[in-house]
Amino acid sequence: MPISRRDFIKTAAAIGASVAWARAAGASRSKWRKSSEHYPQGVASGDPDPHSIILWTRRPYDSGDRRLLTVEVAEDEAFKRVVAHARTRVAAESDWTARVLVGGLKPAHRYWYRFTDAEGNGSRIGRTITAPLPDDPRTVNFAFVSCQSVNEGKLNGYRRMIFEDERAVPAEQLGFVLHLGDFIYEVVQYPEEGKTRYDRTIYEVARIPDGGATGKLHYPLTVDGYRAVYKGYLADPDLQEARARWPFVCIWDNHEFSWQGRQSIVQAGGEPQPGQTVKVAANQAWFEYIPARVTPPSGSLAEFGSLAVNNVKIDQWDPNGLGIEPNNLAAIRSLIAYRALRYGKHLDLLITDQHSFCGDDPTDAEGVDKIYDRAFNGMFSEEAMIALDAGRAFAGGKPPAELQFRDVRIPNPRKDRPPRTILGVEQKAWFKDKLRQSTATWKIWGSSLGALDWRSDPQNLPPGMVEKPWPAGTYAQFGSNDYGSAYAERKEIYDLVRDAKISGFAILSGDRHSFWAGYAAAELPPRTFEPVGLSFVGASLASPGTMEALEHRLPKDLPIRALFLADRPGGGKPDWTYNMLLRHGVRSCLDYASHFDLGRARRLSNPELAPHLEFVDLGGHGYATVRLTADEMRTTFVCIPRPVTRSERPDGGPLRYRVVHSARLWRAGERPKLIQQVIEGDPGLAI
Repeated sequence: MPISRRDFIKTAAAIGASVAWARAAGASRSKWRKSSEHYPQGVASGDPDPHSIILWTRRPYDSGDRRLLTVEVAEDEAFKRVVAHARTRVAAESDWTARVLVGGLKPAHRYWYRFTDAEGNGSRIGRTITAPLPDDPRTVNFAFVSCQSVNEGKLNGYRRMIFEDERAVPAEQLGFVLHLGDFIYEVVQYPEEGKTRYDRTIYEVARIPDGGATGKLHYPLTVDGYRAVYKGYLADPDLQEARARWPFVCIWDNHEFSWQGRQSIVQAGGEPQPGQTVKVAANQAWFEYIPARVTPPSGSLAEFGSLAVNNVKIDQWDPNGLGIEPNNLAAIRSLIAYRALRYGKHLDLLITDQHSFCGDDPTDAEGVDKIYDRAFNGMFSEEAMIALDAGRAFAGGKPPAELQFRDVRIPNPRKDRPPRTILGVEQKAWFKDKLRQSTATWKIWGSSLGALDWRSDPQNLPPGMVEKPWPAGTYAQFGSNDYGSAYAERKEIYDLVRDAKISGFAILSGDRHSFWAGYAAAELPPRTFEPVGLSFVGASLASPGTMEALEHRLPKDLPIRALFLADRPGGGKPDWTYNMLLRHGVRSCLDYASHFDLGRARRLSNPELAPHLEFVDLGGHGYATVRLTADEMRTTFVCIPRPVTRSERPDGGPLRYRVVHSARLWRAGERPKLIQQVIEGDPGLAI
């Protein structure tokens, strides 16, 4: 049922929003004349529902504290059918940003909007789309993206996305863009301190006032520093075009606050530091520049408000790793970003925050480095990782007193600790409750962090290839900072999906700077493989990925180099066997590196290694689109060449490949099944 104007006004008043209410269409009454230089960060919209949406712009002034803008919403780009007209303020205290909640709109409808100042200086025109009604059976189309470091790359992926969407029939055009984090990178390099990284040019983004530094990386410590970075990012023309074309639904990852931080702890290459004021500053800047249905300390969309916190060492923790120091709690709760979006009959989108409530990394525990062998280039004992992650809950409450790798034993540093949590207790309870209650066909978990296991089988290396062989019968895993190694918490969620008989469960994630497609499964062989849903990771739009780093940094004389890069006779760019390692195993990698016969190498695939994976490309860049119907989920990876320079082509440049993974809706208790189709290009060793 549509919300009434009276109820909408009450709701808007409760959050202090500037309000525009739709009425009968009429011609524009404003004296708008396009003057984009007065709106240097463009326009944007966010978090659509069937009858309302948030509109955004920034109109800076050189003097004064507050000014008024006029916002118009129309059913046509010429603004001859204006349906909403209102005044909204911009103020220095919010860095001259404006957020307007527009209500009374038609569901699943396209609108155009613009802002005008008192002198008639007008913003560019934006386009937005409301959500369908909850029982609307129409097809849902959207894109998901992440990791857009404009400090060292360009956003050609957005240009490709816009180009293709403009040429699609209306029923196949995107309804919104799901941004899964690293909208900015708070660590900024200055070009004069190093003109290149890898083969990339370092581009000017911002100068950080009152910030910190680690090596050549500068990072903000105040709200003005974060604002400077957002303004630098939003100077990118392709990002501006994308935000002006679609509503964005956003969640932060780590770089919107602190590279290696969590909760209100700042860490950038050195020791962790208390950063309660920094967390609040980061949240304030995110609120000011990202239009989202979130409530700041002021209780108002008009401004973030003030929150007095101090940078105090956190030395008291609850049993789940949450710092109970009062300033920490105030800082991380200053902006709650996890939320749900219903989009027609077929989509419940549940968006979670992976950093504000996250416990510590199990591999940081005392003595763990003693059971890590650097000769294996990042591989760590899967058995040890499972035990570290589970803590006292391992094996039904029977954790081992020691952890072992080959002949090295250490006391189990987490045997008395609860399992690690990334979500935190309160957010996880909210998430599980929303999952249980969902009535949509597809229940999509939008998470900045990937959930697919990052696994290898070094036990199958031939004798003598490494000085000390990997223990027989055991697997290795990579990484410890996402759900790929948060085995216990992941299992808790997947068990709920299974036991509550939830169908249509899928995960969309980012952060890994690579494309992945596979199945949501709590365990892998030799344990029971029981997939309960689908799981995808989208590549970075611009940020450097794993294969780029290895091309420049992996030693030529590393005995196991062929597991990551296969050097072709005569030179040239090496092949990315790391993809094959994760999908097929070491035997396939070594065979491929000796003959470059892909078919023969795949025939040596280890079937026990990765039944959860259908696709992995650790060198991919671009974006992904999702199409949801009553009986199918279709996820398309659109991969572009490494975006080191801005393409001047209207389509954003060529494609490397387009690969589709589709799955029919399965019944509860059935296994989902992905069907893969290469539409164009060559994904190489990713399959």
